[in-house]
Amino acid sequence: MTDTKIPVVPHPFVVPQFTGRDYTSFFLAGALCCTISHGAMTPIDVVKTRIQIDPAFKGQSFLSGSRQLLASEGPRGFLTGFGPTAVGYLAQGGAKFAGYEYWKKTFVQVAGSQENAVANRTAIYLGAAVVAEFFADILLTPLEATRIRLVSERGFASGLVSGFTRIAREGGVRELYAGFLPILCKQIPYAIGQFTVNEYCHELVLRTTTEDQKRKIAESGTLRFGISLGSGIIAGFAAAILSHPADTLLSQINKGHGPTGSMVHRLTALAREAGFRGLFAGLGPRMIMTAGLVSSQFLMYGAIKDALGAPAGLEIHKE
Repeated sequence: MTDTKIPVVPHPFVVPQFTGRDYTSFFLAGALCCTISHGAMTPIDVVKTRIQIDPAFKGQSFLSGSRQLLASEGPRGFLTGFGPTAVGYLAQGGAKFAGYEYWKKTFVQVAGSQENAVANRTAIYLGAAVVAEFFADILLTPLEATRIRLVSERGFASGLVSGFTRIAREGGVRELYAGFLPILCKQIPYAIGQFTVNEYCHELVLRTTTEDQKRKIAESGTLRFGISLGSGIIAGFAAAILSHPADTLLSQINKGHGPTGSMVHRLTALAREAGFRGLFAGLGPRMIMTAGLVSSQFLMYGAIKDALGAPAGLEIHKE
């Protein structure tokens, strides 16, 4: 008698069925956490941008650059570009966080089983981050162009509305989206570092703790806060390092630097001119800023979701 075995069919991965209300909560939580965090970091970002593109600040450290800005423009100078920063990241943050939840769930369903999803979780994290960020950057780019012009060109306009209107009037849609390619080059690596590294930091905690320790973590708000904070800081460092060269080029493009021609040609020429050291100018303050941004965003995102009664995101960690 032939010994036959019944083939083992992988169990489908049971995923949460998020409703429209859930995605609205994800969007609102992401929008609020990003606009609050980026708005609060405006002073650091002003100094960082000046170091990147203003000859008067070339070679300055964060502290010396801050002192020079205070001496030349007073305290008000640290809030240059606050309006487009707050509005831009309100739209971008909502689209990014809600989009990440949506695309992660979609790619998990495409995987078809829990085993496949776990085995391909890196690709799922990367794919969800990239697609979500792409659509979010369509909303962000015009406002980021306005912010950089306000910061880099003193006297350009009095604020968000006048700056946006002037760019639209003088250069039209083409000028507003001149930085779309470099902002993708900046924001997509940023999102990859932010989401993927954060996911793996949490997975590392799960894989290195006992069941008793996991119960203690679940029961302790302080421990959960510490894990989220630490994971966010590490993810923020990764996001800053991965995205900083493109962040420098974006600042240059929006100030009108570089030769004429296609965007790829301009980016290549600017990168060659800046060199390795120039591309990473201002990395120190940006790492500080990004660590604060990413960690605070994840903490606020979770708290706002809880306040709105939204469900937890989909987890596909390897135990």
